[in-house]
Amino acid sequence: MAETASHDDNTVIIKKYANRRLYNTRSSSYITLDHLSKMTREGVDYKVLDAKTGADITHTILTQIIMEEESNGEQMLPVNFLRELISMYGNQMQSLIPHYLEASMENFRANQAKLAKAFEDSLGNNPLAKLAEQNMAMFRAASAAFMPGGEKPETKPAGEEGGGDLAALRDQMAEIQKRLDALGK
Repeated sequence: MAETASHDDNTVIIKKYANRRLYNTRSSSYITLDHLSKMTREGVDYKVLDAKTGADITHTILTQIIMEEESNGEQMLPVNFLRELISMYGNQMQSLIPHYLEASMENFRANQAKLAKAFEDSLGNNPLAKLAEQNMAMFRAASAAFMPGGEKPETKPAGEEGGGDLAALRDQMAEIQKRLDALGK
């Protein structure tokens, strides 16, 4: 228990034993990858340590959770994206990819509520608005499952237009592409 005390009090320490069992040191119970997946969706901060060596294996376990989700019919990562990602390993651009992906996900999360609002506003008094509203609720639920905290309330007044934000996002993406192109030369 000394390891748990040495880490941030909000971080749950999970130990992975050689027999592939995962042990939650906070609840003093064995858990599964499904439990870790649920904890991730709920925004629980945790760290997975190899019980024998003490090495941080959180990245490996998170990758394993994604693999399980993808193999259970919940495929979110397109084949071409996976191929491109694999092709980046060993490439001179490899060190930039994690930062680029993190920034992209942060931008997606920040603009998610604005995009949903713009989509809802564009429907106006359309008779299919109720169906679209249900679809948006499903989209929010799906994105909240993938990104805990993704449904944060909008901080700007509701009367503001989201069109400028989309243009700003395009400009940011173009700037990132320019930087990547320059580094690739």
